[in-house]
Amino acid sequence: MAIGIAILDCDLLLHGRGHKTLDRFDLDSVSDHFLLTTFGFPREFILYLVELLREVLCRRTQRSRAISPEVQVLAALGFYTSGSFQTSMGDAIGISQASMSRCVTNVTRALVEKAPEFITLNRDPSSRDQSIEEFQRVAEVPGVLGVLDCVQVAIKAPNSEDSAYVNKKGFHSISCQLVCDARGLLLSAETHWPGGLKDTEVLERSHVYKTLQGTEEGWLLGDLRYPLKKWLMTPVTCPESPAEVQYNLAHSATHEIVDRTFRAIQTRFRCLDSCKGYLQYSPEKSSDILLACCVLHNASLQSGLDAWTLERTDPLEQPDTLEQRPEDRDPEAEARRKELILNHFTS
Repeated sequence: MAIGIAILDCDLLLHGRGHKTLDRFDLDSVSDHFLLTTFGFPREFILYLVELLREVLCRRTQRSRAISPEVQVLAALGFYTSGSFQTSMGDAIGISQASMSRCVTNVTRALVEKAPEFITLNRDPSSRDQSIEEFQRVAEVPGVLGVLDCVQVAIKAPNSEDSAYVNKKGFHSISCQLVCDARGLLLSAETHWPGGLKDTEVLERSHVYKTLQGTEEGWLLGDLRYPLKKWLMTPVTCPESPAEVQYNLAHSATHEIVDRTFRAIQTRFRCLDSCKGYLQYSPEKSSDILLACCVLHNASLQSGLDAWTLERTDPLEQPDTLEQRPEDRDPEAEARRKELILNHFTS
């Protein structure tokens, strides 16, 4: 029991009694280079993040020896961008590994609470029209509201050994359905799906599906894993004309934005990169960490940082082709895609 108490209260042993906050790390005392290389973000963004989350973090740590919001944010950023609770990271800001873990939990929950403020499909008409114009400048595909994809993030096997989290590649994961605009800003990030679900199943259960069902003004772009819908334009499976070939090329060039965006997110937030291993948490907490990183991605982009500065250049994985049954065909969607091709991709 004595050992357990010592571990739980190691901060007290290290720093003594009487502190109302554990302000062990002074942001003003270190260089911009140190902050960027150690925590993945420039000083201005870190300060902005501290103020954004200060109230929530103070509320969550109303104890006599609470860790300051500054230290909590740095601890979480250190984990998100390195993917580990290494002792050296805790040493850099003067807290124990156990405190690092608590800080990550607090900041993750705070960011998840902020998600609706930073990630939303409901944009005002001027923002939507600007986004459509930006997409059209990419490869001349008109009417694009966003690009859709479903990605996998590796997690440890749940205690229940739930097979629902085993994906088609044989490892445990959570599925995340993303929609982003032409700049890489996330419009939707649904991170809580078991990795064993097919992408079409995730789509049909998602908020995006419910929201866009009746949309007549524009569409999302999805790859061949998805069914053709009036609001979801997919490539032509077997193009037979130059116009269909040109449409497929333009579709691919535009849809690639969502793949680039997620590669950049994985590169910045290495806790999500399977090359570093898998998230050592339950599916629920892993989903929250993924969503927190998505919020940080949008917040940093809205603060002026480049969405793709850290993008990896891995080759794109070729999507599976959806085997569509005749009864699942949507004649209205087919007619809409034909009209799109006829009006914009015929010489």
